[in-house]
Amino acid sequence: MQNQNMIFVILLVISPIIFTIVAYPDTFSLSWNQGRGGFLFALAFIVAELIGLKYVVPKTRQYMVLPLIGATIAYFVALDFGLHDYIMSFVDVLGILHYSWEWLFDFVVMAAFVIAALAILFGKKWIRIGPAGPIFLAGNAMILALDSFFPYDTLGPLQYIVPTLVQANVWVITVLDLGVATARDNLMFLNGDFGPFALQVFWPSAGVHSIIIYSLVMMAFLIKMRIDRNRKIMYFVIGIFGTIFVNMIRIFSLSVYALKVTTNPEAWEEFHSVAGEIMFLPWLFIFLLVVTAVETKRLKRLEEKYWIGLAIFISLMTWIAFNYDTIFP
Repeated sequence: MQNQNMIFVILLVISPIIFTIVAYPDTFSLSWNQGRGGFLFALAFIVAELIGLKYVVPKTRQYMVLPLIGATIAYFVALDFGLHDYIMSFVDVLGILHYSWEWLFDFVVMAAFVIAALAILFGKKWIRIGPAGPIFLAGNAMILALDSFFPYDTLGPLQYIVPTLVQANVWVITVLDLGVATARDNLMFLNGDFGPFALQVFWPSAGVHSIIIYSLVMMAFLIKMRIDRNRKIMYFVIGIFGTIFVNMIRIFSLSVYALKVTTNPEAWEEFHSVAGEIMFLPWLFIFLLVVTAVETKRLKRLEEKYWIGLAIFISLMTWIAFNYDTIFP
């Protein structure tokens, strides 16, 4: 009964995502700013955090979520009836990047819905029960907003790390003798099997947005874990370095694609649009699974030590009780 209750709750929370998958399958791509692909990963986070949860949500709370579901689905339906055109009309007025602006409100609406739904279903405990999904959606919305209003290299602090990553990538290409590579600031000049190719790397392409999203999701994940603060800091820092390493692989793969596969701009751009998320999101899931597995195993080991220690203590006390007169004549 408990499992059926939670399965129904999960279906309530993910129902707008399921609707968009069924109604608009063509809008789902792995590119972070060219579709709703992020919804799929948010769905995975929501299911992973709620499935198996030993918690019974009252039916009254479930019924309260239904109007929110209707309103959220109504938003996505309304996009085809003029709302999308109205949203896009602000591109020229505000002078913003249309790629990210086009999907920004989808993530804002979905994040707001999931947060509201979880708050209604679980009350104040939602932040410890299922934070990763909504924080992932909100993080994507924040990145899309930044990219809309501060495209390319106009947001200096986020662009600051890019030249270092570009220089490191050029060094790796040179060491591996994959072709000729030089760099100046965020510009990279390549010359490989298919001729010259120039890359201008901005903070989203360098994966800086993935560091931000990782930080938000990991902080939400660590809030739930009952481990000491030092271990939380350790896992967080390891994940940061891991994410930076994945981003370096991302830039390297884009370079190798131009050096060894093709310099055709359209083909390269198609690969570029999915390369980052193909690498970052599996890394994020794997890292969270590894941390969970390590801490679960560690907790079991500590529990075993506790019970062994308790058994030894009880045995010792029992032996002392039976031999009290001999020990203390």
